[in-house]
Amino acid sequence: MSIVLSERVLTLADRAQSELAEQFARIDRISQENTRRVLEVFQESRVAEGYFAGTTGYGYDDLGRDKLDEIYARLFGTEAALVRIQFVNGTHAITCALFGALKAGDVLLSAVGAPYDTLLGAIGAADKGHGSLRDYGVEYRQVELLDNKPDLRGLSEAAADPRVKAVLIQRSRGYATRDSLSVEEIGELCRVIRSANPGAAILVDNCYGEFVEPSEPTHAGADLVVGSLIKNPGGGLAPTGGYIAGRRDLVEGAAMRLTTPGIGGECGCTLGQNRLLYQGLFLAPHTVAQALKTAVFAARVMELLGYETQPRSDAVRHDIIQMIHMGGPEAVKKFCRGIQFGAPVDSYVTPEPWDMPGYDSQVIMAAGAFVQGASIELSADAPMREPYTVYLQGGLTFESGRLGVLLAVEELLRA
Repeated sequence: MSIVLSERVLTLADRAQSELAEQFARIDRISQENTRRVLEVFQESRVAEGYFAGTTGYGYDDLGRDKLDEIYARLFGTEAALVRIQFVNGTHAITCALFGALKAGDVLLSAVGAPYDTLLGAIGAADKGHGSLRDYGVEYRQVELLDNKPDLRGLSEAAADPRVKAVLIQRSRGYATRDSLSVEEIGELCRVIRSANPGAAILVDNCYGEFVEPSEPTHAGADLVVGSLIKNPGGGLAPTGGYIAGRRDLVEGAAMRLTTPGIGGECGCTLGQNRLLYQGLFLAPHTVAQALKTAVFAARVMELLGYETQPRSDAVRHDIIQMIHMGGPEAVKKFCRGIQFGAPVDSYVTPEPWDMPGYDSQVIMAAGAFVQGASIELSADAPMREPYTVYLQGGLTFESGRLGVLLAVEELLRA
């Protein structure tokens, strides 16, 4: 199948890209700074080829695994880190972090409204089966947004309860319509929480946000950051896994939950995957920049077509997600169909809404990825409910991301 773009779409693309020079330059500057940071840490950690060898079975004395933990801790400015392919996704890593920080009788507080849909079952806010925090005696509360922004006064009052032992901050918007949080804004939330309750652990769901800015939430006061390796920090090469970085006791608590008390992070073989995790992290700042350029380009193209976008194409970015308000279910399906047509894998598949595990409404997902579910690769998804908003993310290269967006536009414009 040959890729053919109409003259109308090509003209639209040229106009959009010509208007984005300043944004692209800003993204490149941040990528250069983060690449410098990563390279310095690799050099300071004396990374050698021997660390790429993997282990099997228990995974005792996996030098490459332990060195990667050290590298993540240095990058995030923390005491410790846990980087493991045994985390099945970001939700799993966040759940382990929460269970490691909380016990029966404690209260978990969400600082910016409800967290991402898949976490509701882990918390117990939605009944998804036995084993939630609620089942183990942990109470859940949340501070609602105020005018679609964090409610600092409400957060201070809610966090002051001495039973609140952990506060969760979700950096990305998830399926909400609020803006994603900058590192500076997360720092402000941390100061409010710390003032109200010095003993509460502050955990940040950092998914989609790594390397978008020159610093991370742990540089701004968070006790722990958690994320998925098949998003930003895996650089498009990590085949699976997640990471946790932060205060040593919190990292160790999460490790005990991932494996079992008494074993923690001492076990966990790497099955020959270490090189991909190292190389993916090294590429991550550049790959994130490619995804950001794809998102900015998509926003501008859709704005020129009259669609509402969030963030706008000229906005400063804090994660790689681009919202496009499509206005109805058919437009959502067409856009996702076009993104799928632009994929290197499964391009011939037609995405349809379905009952996806962990979500409360049908979800349509377009993703033809080398790594299943990898959100750093070009993908688009949407819950099939009002206001019918598509969430676009990823793009291993801007050139391929640009093509995918333009194929989605062709599909939208087709009568």
